[in-house]
Amino acid sequence: MKTFNTIALLLLIVGGINWLLVGLFQYDLVAALFGGQSSAGSRIIYTIVGLCALYSIRFFGDVTNDDRDPAR
Repeated sequence: MKTFNTIALLLLIVGGINWLLVGLFQYDLVAALFGGQSSAGSRIIYTIVGLCALYSIRFFGDVTNDDRDPAR
């Protein structure tokens, strides 16, 4: 499961960097690499990154549990 979590985090970072490029420079790296936003390759990448984002919602529990008393 640790490997899957790492892959999900990595893809979220890639997606975030892509959105940073879109926001700052109006450059969609995924679309440039895979032949446009409507190409099958780009749509697959967008879908995988989106699924990783949905999966990563489960990490909120881990973040909020870090506030526990360390003496326990």
